[in-house]
Amino acid sequence: MSCVVFAYHDVGCRGIRVLRRLGIEVSAVYTHDDDPAENVWFGSVRKTCAELGIPVRAGAELKDPAEHARLRELAPRAIFSFYYRDLLPEAVLACAGRAAVNLHGSLLPRYRGRAPINWQILHGEREGGVTLHHMVRKADAGDIVDQEPFAIGPDDTPTDLFARVLVAAERVLERSAVAVVEGTAPRWIQLESKATIFGRRRPEDGRIDWRHAAEDVRNLVRAVTKPYPGAFCFAHRERVLVWWTRHASPRAQASAAFVPGMIRREEEGILVACGDRRFLRLERVEIGGKEGDAREFPDCLHDGGILAGIPEGA
Repeated sequence: MSCVVFAYHDVGCRGIRVLRRLGIEVSAVYTHDDDPAENVWFGSVRKTCAELGIPVRAGAELKDPAEHARLRELAPRAIFSFYYRDLLPEAVLACAGRAAVNLHGSLLPRYRGRAPINWQILHGEREGGVTLHHMVRKADAGDIVDQEPFAIGPDDTPTDLFARVLVAAERVLERSAVAVVEGTAPRWIQLESKATIFGRRRPEDGRIDWRHAAEDVRNLVRAVTKPYPGAFCFAHRERVLVWWTRHASPRAQASAAFVPGMIRREEEGILVACGDRRFLRLERVEIGGKEGDAREFPDCLHDGGILAGIPEGA
C-alpha cells in the first residue's frame, strides 16, 4: 500500500505524518526548495522526511520524461498533494495506480486557486474548511473525496486558520486516505455553478484604499497581517504598514468635511475614515522600520492628516 507525496508547508509535514501513522508506505516525497526571498514561517517537509527516513526530491522538473520514468518505477498506488505549489502535469497523475488526490484549504468548489485562506478572510467568510479531491488538468476542479468544515471568526488571522486547516486535514486523511490508496474512496462531482476562482496574491495587493467600507479594509488588514507582508498606505511620502485595526466605537461619526483616509486623534485612539463613513481604529502600525501602537506616531498620524494609497507627489 504505497504512495508518492508532493508536499510543502506545515500541511505537507502533517499530511506525511498521518499517512505513516495509517500504515501507508510513502515511497518518495517531492518538495520545493525554500525561496531565500520569502519569509519561511512554516515547517520544513525536507526535515520531516529526514526524521522519518523518507527519500525526498526537491526542485524536480515535473515535465521531464525522466522524472515520469522514476515515478513509474515507484509504481505508487496513489499520489497525494499536500500544499505543493505547482499543478501536477497529467503525465505525473497518470503514474498513480488508483488515484491522485490533492488537499485544498477551502470547501470546494468555492475558493479554487491560490491563497484560499487569505482570500476567505479578505471576503469576510464565516466558514472555511479542507477538501480532499481528485486532481485533473484544471486546478481544484476534480471530484471530491471528503471535506471537513471549520468556523472563521471576525478576528481570525491566516495563522489562526492554518492551525485549523492542520486539524481538519488530519481528520479528512484519517477518514479517507486508506480508501484512496485502495481505490474505494467515495467521490462526488463539483457543481460548477458554485465555483469561485482566485489567483495568487502579491505584496502589492495589500495596498489600502480607504474609499472601501470599514469592514472590507479591516478584512484586508487581517488577511495579510504577519507573517504576510502586511496592508499598507502612505502618510505624505511615508509608508505606513497597518498590522491590526478595530472598528471605532459607534459614537465616532463622520463630519461634513468627511474625506476617506482622514485621520482623527481622539481619546479612544487614532481613527481613520472609510468610504462608508465609518471609522477604523489603528492599533499596530509600522512606520520607518519602527513598530508600535499607532498613538506613538504623532508626526505621521496627526489630527486632520490624510492616509492615501500612493505617496504624495507620485
